[in-house]
Amino acid sequence: MTTITTPITRADQSKNPYFYIPFDVPAGTTRIDVTLAYPKAEDCIIDLGAFDSSDTGYPTAEGFRGWSGGARDHFFIATDDATPGYIHGDIPPGRWNVILGLYKIPETGTQASVTITLDSAARPLAPQPARTFPIRREPGWYKGDLHCHTYHSDAKGAPELLHAAAKQAGLDFLAIADHNTITQRRYFHPHSSPDLVFVRAMEITTAVGHANVFGVDDWIDFRMTQPSDAHILAQSVHDKGGLLSINHDKPTIPWDYELPEIDCMEVWQSTWLAWNWISLERYQRRLAAGLRISAIGGSDYHQPDRLLPEGPLVLARPTTVLWLDELSEDAVLAAMKAGHGYITESPTGPHLSITVDGHPMGSTVNGAATTTANIRGAAGDRLLWIDANGPLAEVTIPDDDWRAELPLSDAKTFIRAEIIAQASRESLIADFTATLENRELPWQLKGSDLTQQPIRRALSNPVYLTR
Repeated sequence: MTTITTPITRADQSKNPYFYIPFDVPAGTTRIDVTLAYPKAEDCIIDLGAFDSSDTGYPTAEGFRGWSGGARDHFFIATDDATPGYIHGDIPPGRWNVILGLYKIPETGTQASVTITLDSAARPLAPQPARTFPIRREPGWYKGDLHCHTYHSDAKGAPELLHAAAKQAGLDFLAIADHNTITQRRYFHPHSSPDLVFVRAMEITTAVGHANVFGVDDWIDFRMTQPSDAHILAQSVHDKGGLLSINHDKPTIPWDYELPEIDCMEVWQSTWLAWNWISLERYQRRLAAGLRISAIGGSDYHQPDRLLPEGPLVLARPTTVLWLDELSEDAVLAAMKAGHGYITESPTGPHLSITVDGHPMGSTVNGAATTTANIRGAAGDRLLWIDANGPLAEVTIPDDDWRAELPLSDAKTFIRAEIIAQASRESLIADFTATLENRELPWQLKGSDLTQQPIRRALSNPVYLTR
């Protein structure tokens, strides 16, 4: 057992938000235990992780052995098992590193102690989980949540509980994007099925921006330190055939890196009242500038240690709905990239699909004449048509199964649609405030936000227009 104590200052944090504590691992080691001790406080938060001797520095595809952020102060890595968030398997000899994420360091600095214990007792070498390929061979609209967490990062709930929550919500697919790690696949690879397809995901989590990686089995290096590193991230993801989506570009953690080549944008995260109008404004500006980015939604739900009943602040709020020829991970990823879908407030929220001259969302149409919206479950609310210049037309939805058309002679660059609560607004506000149980409004919301902000119930993906 070895204890290493080191001072950490704000100068260290400014130089590099990742602080490395090296230690040597001899041949024959089968288990490593690490404990971090520091005076944790509101202004002193240090994250925890590990890299083995094959790490070559940022950016690398090698050497990552785990990350738990600020959720844990201890982990173990063995040949046959590991703490959630950490990768079991072969333990190569050489120089390893405990990595500390310097999230918050007080003005006077702090001191961190890392205790490392090595063990060489005989243990088996357990394999990594193998990806499975379940398919439901039926075309249709499929519902999913593209952003949630388990105790493999900073949630308290086990993968089994999140699985149960997804079944309770009636979902068809689910992307589990634990922070900076891929070890949730230990559960979700073998349990993916035609009834509920699990989509490979990882949330790139830094102090100045979060992004989701979809469809990649390998770990992606999150150790960005420069605004331009976002382009390295995008290249790494696309080289592996994955999709990149920036998350919740709004307070309190907006995307403060340069904007790289992204496939999707999380336009709606958690309940609409969680500042999502800011994400939508930024998405609208990017579309108007000529970018083609698919809109997706995700709850960012952190599964608690018990299964909660359905409500405004649980899994699949919002729900991303995709048109698929079959339900499979590959089909979900292709539809996400193409924009063949819409976002709605919940698994039972309004249906909103649009076409232009028969072409689906995500298409490019030359010389378009008419767009058509098919809407279900939103009688008394408002349908809003939007192009690159902003709102084009608005109309009250007369019944719960309705079809609307709009001529496109004046539309610029793209057309998309939104359902805005009108008849449903009072009940939506009541449901939201009831979940607070007389607590103060979260996320620094004001009472005026509840009374004045338009509440979107569904958002379509755009159809792109050329002349």
